[in-house]
Amino acid sequence: MNDRTLVVGEALVDIVHRTDGTVEEHPGGSPLNVAIGLARLGHHVHYAARFGDDLRGHTIRAHLEREPNITLTRGTASAPSTSTATATLDERGAATYEFDLTWDVANALDGEPTGHVHTGSIAATLAPGADAVLEVARRGHETGTVSYDPNARPTLMGDPATALERVEAVAANADVVKASDEDIAWFYGATTDATGTIEVDDAMRRFAELGASLVVITRGDAGCRVYVAGTGEWADVPPVENVIVMDTVGAGDSFMAGLISGLLDAGLLGSADARAALAAADLDAIMPAVTRANVCAAVTVSRAGANPPTRAELPS
Repeated sequence: MNDRTLVVGEALVDIVHRTDGTVEEHPGGSPLNVAIGLARLGHHVHYAARFGDDLRGHTIRAHLEREPNITLTRGTASAPSTSTATATLDERGAATYEFDLTWDVANALDGEPTGHVHTGSIAATLAPGADAVLEVARRGHETGTVSYDPNARPTLMGDPATALERVEAVAANADVVKASDEDIAWFYGATTDATGTIEVDDAMRRFAELGASLVVITRGDAGCRVYVAGTGEWADVPPVENVIVMDTVGAGDSFMAGLISGLLDAGLLGSADARAALAAADLDAIMPAVTRANVCAAVTVSRAGANPPTRAELPS
């Protein structure tokens, strides 16, 4: 059994503009946030990304090196410069993004087998690095399990129909797909109703037809919707109650980390045998991981920035 967990995806500096006029810079990128979330939950993570040997790159490296469970792959810190994402927060704490990003990750990847691979967001759709990410997902699917969060970024991904081709190519190699209802609306052109389930359900079935055993769609303050493909079970899971929202930056990534963590601990990710177990799992077997994901997201939104919880902060 290979227990290597590899996270592949962009590392950048978030430049956050708050409603009070203040501007803050801190490390970000959806896959980076997932890697840190998993590390804080006690999982050793190999992280493949691209950032520069510059001031912002040094900030990212220092941020990652504070997490003892993260190992950077060779070549990760060799980009000509470090990418940025400018996030503007509205009065609800929701963020819109503009990016200055070059993505070419091939030099940070190796051919070592993995137990589990996670990828998503810009990394899986933006050329030229997207081809290398797709190949990593294909190899990961051969030796273990794969999770994927498409994480729509319209300002970088261009035409949604074109981006969807890449999304579905990666999803075809994934055992777990997690997305938001906003992602589904952009990629598939869906307009959700008050419950957010009609068009979302069609997209969830589509991901299952491509091969995912578990599909989870987050719906903000409406919680999440879960589809277990092997048993055909559906569930609407409410969010954690009585959470005071500071902002939503990194909430979806923290949810993703919690979901992966719970599934790894349950033996439903991390190997070819785990893939078979996930394919045969029922909703009862899945729910502890979904609960962990919800709690991780709730902790993150209760404090500023993408700051996922440690395992010690989770309910026992």
